[in-house]
Order: sequence, then C-alpha cells, then structure tokens
Amino acid sequence: MRADVWDLPDPFCIELTVTAEHIDGFGHVSNVHYIQWLTNCAWAHSAAVDLPESVCVEMQRGMAVRGMRVQMLASAYEGDHLLVANWLVDADARLRATRQFQIVNAANGVTLIRAHIDYVCVNLASGRPARMPAEFAKRYAAGYRHRV
Repeated sequence: MRADVWDLPDPFCIELTVTAEHIDGFGHVSNVHYIQWLTNCAWAHSAAVDLPESVCVEMQRGMAVRGMRVQMLASAYEGDHLLVANWLVDADARLRATRQFQIVNAANGVTLIRAHIDYVCVNLASGRPARMPAEFAKRYAAGYRHRV
C-alpha cells in the first residue's frame, strides 16, 4: 500500500477480505463489522506489543471503550480486500489512551472509515477505572507512535 494513503505514517495494520457474511440487506458491509474490525485491529496491535488478552486477564486490568467517533466515508463490498490500520495517538500512562483508525480499500486506496476510540483502564473484577499497571504504560509507550 502506498504510504500516501495513510493519515499518519507507519500504521499498524491487519488485512481482511470481505465475505458474504459481512454483507447486509443493502448489498454492502454492515456497520457492525467495521466496528468489529477496529476492535480486532486494536487487539492485534496490543498483542504485537506483548499485551494480549491473556496478559490483561492475569493483571486484572483492561482498556474499556470510553467513547468512539466514527466517520463512514465509503462502502465495502463482497470480495474487497481491506487494510485496517491504527495508531496509538495518545496515552497518559495513568488511565487513558486513544487510538486512531483508518480502513482503506487495498485495491484503490480509498479510505472507507476514519475513527478515534478513547479508552480508560479498568479493573476487570470491579469494572471501575483503575490506574494502568506499569507494564501497560511500558507496552503502550512501545506502540505509541504519534500525538495529535
């Protein structure tokens, strides 16, 4: 993929191909799948910096969605090859982190989705906000690439 299609340099990406199960009654990808793909990308990025779900469970800490802003710009269709990218654009090493996302059609470079998701660290047992473990802060710093 050409570097000039990305909103920020050096994205972390996952790839996927749209299948029939992703298509809604209007003949294009259902919105629910875009949100799932953003989530999948965030988890893959976390795993890439050695914070897979299993480690979060062991520490009894996780990053819960606090807010989401999604712009749906264009549609995807069955057979389309998509790149789902994210950047950790802000992390305070205490409680909050923000990821920026972009979904691009790999064939033509058209941006389909732009999104920001704000997260807050929570205690998995209580569901209440809790300070990030030092390991989270360290790993998020490793994945941190840009500040907006």
